[in-house]
Parts: sequence; structure tokens; C-alpha cells
Amino acid sequence: MSAQQIDDLEAIKARARATWMAGDYPRVARLTEPAANEFVARLQLKPGMKVLDVACGSGNLAIPAAKAGAIVTGVDIAPNLLDHARGRAAGETLDIRFEEGDAEDLPFEEGAFDVVLSMFGTMFAPRPEAVAGELTRVCRQGGRIALASWTPAGFIGELFSVTGRHVPPQAGVPSPLLWGDATAVRERLGARVADIRMTRILASLEFPFSVPDTIEFYRIHYGPTLRAFAGLSEAGQAALRRDLANLYVRHNKNANGTTSIAAEYLEVIATRA
Repeated sequence: MSAQQIDDLEAIKARARATWMAGDYPRVARLTEPAANEFVARLQLKPGMKVLDVACGSGNLAIPAAKAGAIVTGVDIAPNLLDHARGRAAGETLDIRFEEGDAEDLPFEEGAFDVVLSMFGTMFAPRPEAVAGELTRVCRQGGRIALASWTPAGFIGELFSVTGRHVPPQAGVPSPLLWGDATAVRERLGARVADIRMTRILASLEFPFSVPDTIEFYRIHYGPTLRAFAGLSEAGQAALRRDLANLYVRHNKNANGTTSIAAEYLEVIATRA
């Protein structure tokens, strides 16, 4: 990799860190807590298992994993999210270790964990091959790598597409949604895993307010959406808001002034070779 590419990568990562630190991501993450609890429950973790939650955010996977008796470590690039996760763990008297770190360069020894997890997290790292290498490196032979990523064809995939028409994605960086594509995942994990099982699952996103208020909720609290709107003119913001409203109305299952969206993700359970 050239010096210019290294500089570009560092700039990309700095922007990513700032984006995820913007807004109030823990409020957004609460929407996927039920899906996170179900995801962890399906893994049937045993007490004493060493578990790593990569791109752990505010602790949606780390908390239920620790409640199952696992010895849990969480790692994320955003220090404010780690502080929130520590507060959650302390509030539930759970002993979880949280560290600042990069999914593309994890600060752990090879084979250190029985289970390596990530839900809607590592999919956003700019170098997927590096992520695949690190997820498998820190997992012991015979251990499991469990991932949950939004799919290209699901609601979040459509959301990315709508937003991308107004705010072009970072040039040269693969779409995060490829982690929700079964073919891409198989290619990325490749011979590093002995077997792999993939299942498409619907997460229910429930908002106790209208579609316009749901969009405003994301504009205020969700870093990527906040940054997308902030980079547009007043007319551009109005156009993005209109297109997002059309998308939400089309997918909204409620007719009572609240918003309920079924968002598809790909669950990947792979055994380390």
C-alpha cells in the first residue's frame, strides 16, 4: 500500500470515528436490542466461554452475552460508545471488558476467543478482507464467528440507495451491504472457516411516532444520517427528507400514526477452520 493510500485510509477511518461519535447512537441502538438479544440467544453461549464483540457500540451483544455467563470483551473505534457500554454493564453489575480498537487490527492474540460476534458493526469497516482476516485470526480453531449484517435487498439496503442518490458513498470503499450478500461473505471468509450457515432474518424496528418524526429522529441521533443531512443545502435536505418519507411510508406496517419497519439482515454462523 502506498503512502497516499495509507493517508487516505487514515482519513477514512477518522471520518468514520467522527461519524459514529456524532449524534446519540445508543438511542438508535435501543431499536435493535430485541434483535440483538435473539441473536445471542440462538448462539446458546455457555458459561465461561470467551466472547469478543467487535464494533460493539453501546453493548447490545456484549450485555446479553455476559448475562449468559460468557467472559466478554467488547471493542469499538468510538470511545463515547464504549463509555456508554461500560455504564450499561455497571448498571447491571456485569463484568465486561471494553477496549478502544479497530476491527481491521484487533489488539488480541491469535485464537484468544471461543466466539467472535458482530451485529451491524464490522460491516462498516472500509477493508472487508482485513476484517475477515482479523475476525478469524482471533477466533480459536473450532470456535464460531457470528455476524449480522443488513442485506442489499432489505429495507436498510433501500435506505442506503435512497441516501446515496443525494450523498454519494465514499469512493473506493466497498459497500457495507456486501456483508449481507451470501456470495460475498463466502468469498471473504473462504478457507478460513470449515463450514458456514447463513439465514435471512427480519428485525422489527418500532418507532412510537410518525414517519416524519422517525426521519427526524435519525437526523438528530444517528451519526450517518446526521452527517448526510449536514452536508446538503436546504433544498437538498428537503429532497432527501421527501425521498426518505416515501420509502418509510411504503414499508410502514402501521396505520395509527406510528412507524413499524421490517428490516432484513443476514445472520452468518461460521466455524473457524
